[in-house]
Amino acid sequence: MAQEFELEAFHRDVKGKGASRRLRRVERKMPAIVYGGENKEPVMLTLWHNDLKKAIENEAFFSHVLTLNIEGKKEKVIIKDLQRHPYKPLLTHADFMRVEKGHKITVQVPIHFLNEDTAPAVKLQGGVIAHQMNEVEIECLPDDLPEFIELDVQDLEMDQVVHISELKLPKGVVSVALQHGEDYDHPVVSIHLPRAAKADDEGETEDEEGEGEGKKDKE
Repeated sequence: MAQEFELEAFHRDVKGKGASRRLRRVERKMPAIVYGGENKEPVMLTLWHNDLKKAIENEAFFSHVLTLNIEGKKEKVIIKDLQRHPYKPLLTHADFMRVEKGHKITVQVPIHFLNEDTAPAVKLQGGVIAHQMNEVEIECLPDDLPEFIELDVQDLEMDQVVHISELKLPKGVVSVALQHGEDYDHPVVSIHLPRAAKADDEGETEDEEGEGEGKKDKE
């Protein structure tokens, strides 16, 4: 069963840093804005701070169509930006974009890496997995939005690199980067030996070569 996220929201008439501070301190709310949609104006909102803070603990929140209940009127949206306090555990502002049926949306979706611990290149050869990307930007219709993209690294070989073009995207979902051309086919994950192990291997090779040369000189 698909997860659903609904947040209570309220119209906001005042703006500015002073008003935002008052919202957070007195009302325990935070400022937000919803925009997008054909012939629709942006609307300033407030949300319950702790409700949003709890919702974002779930990774799926960022790759789902959400519901904003704005004083009884429900609006389908996706989150586009979330600002945080530089050092306090506080959210300071949220941007939401309206979702309309039949109109494509662009969303960052997390990548779930499978079998990282059991891949032979890791388990038997001592390789280390490096994530060059943990999420991928996709474009699709709202009904086709996946919660995440899976990438199985079980058969990944030492020094092999997987690129965006090798991800298995669901039907109706395309990579935003690849629409810009092959130069944007960035690496996603790779397996390599640790640097120390590589240095040891190179050192052993040099020693073996040196010993071989010594033997030839004696002969």
